[in-house]
Amino acid sequence: MRIKIRTSKWAIWSRRLGSLAVPMLVLPVFLHREQLIASPAFHVVMLAAGLVAALAVFCALIALVRLWFTGDQGWGRALAGLFLGLVCLAPFGWFGYLAADYPLVTDIATTTRSELPLIFEPDTAAMPPPHLLTAEQQARIFPNVTTRTYPLDAFQVFALVERLATAQGWDIRLRREPADATETGRLNARIVTLVGWREEVVIRVMPTATGSAVDMRSASINAVHDFGSNGVRISDFLIALDGEVTAFIRDNRNILQPADDEAAPEVETGSDS
Repeated sequence: MRIKIRTSKWAIWSRRLGSLAVPMLVLPVFLHREQLIASPAFHVVMLAAGLVAALAVFCALIALVRLWFTGDQGWGRALAGLFLGLVCLAPFGWFGYLAADYPLVTDIATTTRSELPLIFEPDTAAMPPPHLLTAEQQARIFPNVTTRTYPLDAFQVFALVERLATAQGWDIRLRREPADATETGRLNARIVTLVGWREEVVIRVMPTATGSAVDMRSASINAVHDFGSNGVRISDFLIALDGEVTAFIRDNRNILQPADDEAAPEVETGSDS
């Protein structure tokens, strides 16, 4: 008499749901990055993918418990569904952690935002009001997001800013180079995040009496939460710019030395006869 060993239906459904969750997670990200689907639709599809992945993990856990007691087949299917489900849930866990770690904000700047205007795309002209932090909150959460002043003229600092922005791979949409050391320079760059959200950076280099000052703004386009990306971007960029300016001054030691004054007339100091 042959004993028929059954395959757990929970294990079968676990692998099916896990296999379905992968394309539901990956394809919308690609479409969103290429702007083939709008952000609201992207959010709905991603939520559905998360639910499918959670169901795959749920079915896998039930299958593993039942297989332990019944001896049915399906261990491989259950483990595959568990693995795929957890992989698909990992991004949701990461963004959940960032949402808990950073406050709800979509626009960070080192100075008044009206001084650092964004360049809107045609379909984002009517952006919703941004979520902002108070000055005290921003200083506490992003202490490095402050105006930088350097003992270099605006033209020199602008060249360093542009080189650093290009090295970051940012898509520079507006470039206003200062014609000389007394003019203000500005860069506007567009950034596409890993999952396809659009963010814009504005950098201003303004001459001062002792050199130049750099202000920066980073804002998310049509986003509800930036998960800390704007504040971290400004902080990292300005810290890197500090290093670039320090290296430039180190390699050009004579740049900060004032011009030699005319030699003062020598005064003879002899003893009275």
